[in-house]
Amino acid sequence: MDSQHPVPSYHSGFRNHVSSQALPGALPEGQNSPQRCAYGLYAEQLTGSAFTAPRGHNLRSWLYRIRPSVVQSAYQPLDHPRWVTAPTAAALADPNQMRWDPLPLPSEPTDFIDGLTTIGINGDAAGQNGCGVHVYACNRSMQRFFYDADGELLIVPQLGGLVIRTEMGVLEVASGEIAVIPRGVKCQVRLAEGVEAARGYVCENYGAPFELPGLGPIGANGLANPRDFLTPSAAYEDAPGEVELLARFAGRLWVTRLGHSPLDVVAWHGNYAPYKYDLARFNTINTVSFDHPDPSIFTVLTSPSDTPGMANIDFVIFPPRWMVAEDTFRPPYFHRNLMSEFMGLIHGEYDAKAEGFVPGGASLHNCMSPHGPDAETFDKASSADLEPQYQAATLAFMFESRYPFQTVPGARDADFRQRDYVDVWSTLRSHFDAERP
Repeated sequence: MDSQHPVPSYHSGFRNHVSSQALPGALPEGQNSPQRCAYGLYAEQLTGSAFTAPRGHNLRSWLYRIRPSVVQSAYQPLDHPRWVTAPTAAALADPNQMRWDPLPLPSEPTDFIDGLTTIGINGDAAGQNGCGVHVYACNRSMQRFFYDADGELLIVPQLGGLVIRTEMGVLEVASGEIAVIPRGVKCQVRLAEGVEAARGYVCENYGAPFELPGLGPIGANGLANPRDFLTPSAAYEDAPGEVELLARFAGRLWVTRLGHSPLDVVAWHGNYAPYKYDLARFNTINTVSFDHPDPSIFTVLTSPSDTPGMANIDFVIFPPRWMVAEDTFRPPYFHRNLMSEFMGLIHGEYDAKAEGFVPGGASLHNCMSPHGPDAETFDKASSADLEPQYQAATLAFMFESRYPFQTVPGARDADFRQRDYVDVWSTLRSHFDAERP
């Protein structure tokens, strides 16, 4: 980026209308696309919603850039067999509970794009519903650039921090934070300083853009606070030289070549921009009487569907929190539910699993497939002293969708899949005694 902006800076607030400029006077006044822009810049609008969307859901930003995006070569297809987009005949919906160890770190130089591996998909990217769930492992900063035309990317680092350089500025994202890159925004994912390898999770949201969930009876405060979301300040790169720009479009990867960096936006204003969020700032609302609350109470972001109350995809976390329920079973109870759940663990231990679910790993419980605490956790929780307990060393998350997840062959057949996951419940035995109420 431009040497005047060596350290990322941010604007606060969720999907605010932001005005940001790296050079004084670069933003025009009173007219978005004047006859002549300051500094000889080009005006370009990036739109993330239908033009006729209601004002509260209309997403767009004006970019004032050194060269317009049309200055590029023709796109050519590029092979990437481990990145799969819905729908595809090779993906299968499976009622079996599944679990995976962490994706192994690469031994050969691998950047963020090459390190992506799809676990499951649902919906239809062209129909703008559903999502893809991927894991990534990389040991090299991207030299090329990238945008996704099929969906927005929710990136959840687990191991190693990332520096995500975007058209609108720079996001530094550590483990325990998330970043969202809107559909169509150009970016470059690099390893943070001192990081030799990184790993994490990605939700590729084909549906409605993520938004904050309604609070309802919770009231005005709680869950994720809008002011804790950070959007980058403008920073530009005026760097000639041939570079590659990758595009995810209609389920395929494409490449075009440019004679300059595509991160050449000197100023921008609007409400369609990348953002980051520190999960430690989530205000957990938990039970103080009895029963484990439904996971919806931990929702950070939601992508609504056309059915009210049925999310296309929810992003839910299980952060450090007090467990203070009275005279009750505290881990999640055994359950079967309409929503399908993909879970990951960022660090620590998840309170419903004793072993096998480790940081960087993942589990999948599709709709109506039974799941809950394993046998060891059930036995321990059933006899535990019921006193206030603070769960400090934990941060798990869930991508929860109304659509069943279809696993792809690379995930079903992976060496890091745990084939014996269902056995964690095999020692649960009957305690029934008709003579003992």
